[in-house]
Amino acid sequence: QVQLVESGGGLVQPGGSLRLSCAASGFTFSNHGMRWYRQAPGKGREWVAYISSAGDSTSFVDSVKGRFSISRDNPKNTAYLQMNSLKPEDTAVYYCNANVYGSNYWGQGTQVTVSS
Repeated sequence: QVQLVESGGGLVQPGGSLRLSCAASGFTFSNHGMRWYRQAPGKGREWVAYISSAGDSTSFVDSVKGRFSISRDNPKNTAYLQMNSLKPEDTAVYYCNANVYGSNYWGQGTQVTVSS
């Protein structure tokens, strides 16, 4: 079955960096685009970033452009979200997402807290 497992979250000071990982299994990873979402306390889930199956196309929500990057390692079945210049408003649970033949799959999420 499809599984997505996020890791790499934690507590970081404003201006710091974190790299999140999403390990995927149960489907042909290299055939599917991957997305990152986040959900801040008391708010809805927000799309953050997308990467195409081959990794040659990416897109970001405006609030993270220039600070976050997304990448993938298809032989390792892993997607990454590199987050730089973190701000307190980036505090959220971050989820990776895959849409596999019309079904949406989510990981369990990883907490990112940006605070001094």
